[in-house]
Amino acid sequence: MTSPELSIVMPCLNEAETIEVCVAKARRFLEAGGIDGEVVVADNGSRDGSPAIAGRAGARVVDVSERGYGSALQGGIAAARGRYVIMGDADDSYDFSALAAFVEKLRGGADLVMGDRFAGGVLPGAMPPLHRWLGNPVLSAIGRLFFHSPVRDFHCGLRGFSKAAYERMQLRTTGMEFASEMVVKATLLGMRVDEVPIVLHPDGRSHPPHLRSWRDGWRHLRFLLLYSPRWLFLYPGLFLIVVGLALGMWLIPAPRTVGRFGLDVHTLLYAAAAVLIGFQAVLFAVFTKFFAIGAGLLPEDVKLAKVARHLSLELGLIVGAILVLAGVAGSLYAVGLWGGASFGALSPRQMFRLVIPAVTALTIGFETILASFFLSVLALTRR
Repeated sequence: MTSPELSIVMPCLNEAETIEVCVAKARRFLEAGGIDGEVVVADNGSRDGSPAIAGRAGARVVDVSERGYGSALQGGIAAARGRYVIMGDADDSYDFSALAAFVEKLRGGADLVMGDRFAGGVLPGAMPPLHRWLGNPVLSAIGRLFFHSPVRDFHCGLRGFSKAAYERMQLRTTGMEFASEMVVKATLLGMRVDEVPIVLHPDGRSHPPHLRSWRDGWRHLRFLLLYSPRWLFLYPGLFLIVVGLALGMWLIPAPRTVGRFGLDVHTLLYAAAAVLIGFQAVLFAVFTKFFAIGAGLLPEDVKLAKVARHLSLELGLIVGAILVLAGVAGSLYAVGLWGGASFGALSPRQMFRLVIPAVTALTIGFETILASFFLSVLALTRR
């Protein structure tokens, strides 16, 4: 049996009120366009008769036992036989009879085609104000900033893609963040991503939506952060290092005054802490990136690979040893000053200006040595 060109996949959880009309619209679109296609309903444990209704309406029903929006879609897409897949919610908020623009883009070579509800129009009552004016714009803006994605409407549930592109994405998430993961993976893999304007209608259900605003919004934000070590670890870490070093170098020679505020060794201690925390954050960024690439969660990074080729265990050990020796030298000098005072009381201001930088250098030096060994272990697992 030859495979159809298009599979229209709908996740379903207790959608008895709307599933029939959604399947009917999808089948009408396929027939009117002369498209060889199928409608697949991925049922995620409905108890209201939705699977039977979908089957009578002409859909092929697939049972997906693992709960979750992402799980339902993964199960439905895996069962889809089409070269192209268009997915959309079964609540009648998307018009499955108006998918021509998606098919045209997919036939033209697009890997992922996203619906843009804000360009096409959001009808009154179709989207809660919190989602329309805060949740979607903010999360979509963060996604564009973190990953340089061209997508304006990150969380539109109506989207199409080629089955080959979907398999390359290797999506993992099982909840609502599945929508974000698809866009992020497509962008990171350099796929062609297009958008088409669509109209969002009020859904036809009498029960509340499955989406939970704050819980699922946090899950989307958490996913975006976890998939961007640069913004989660690297940039904050570099900021702390730069600020801590600048403040520390300014305070080491002598106390400073800013307006009516006096800054002394107490501020110097906080500056050193900023450097240490920032350095650890940068290390976490590197660790996370290497691990995520090795585990297949993120694609290969050409820039990171070039840098990694010039970094070796031996280089890390040398740099770490130099920092440790600098810390030891500063500590010995401080002990010498203490001995010159017959190991009696010394000026805290004078000694802290020596001890704080020395301890900071010691700590960063040992962390560099340990991090070099750990990165070598990660490199071994990748090879």
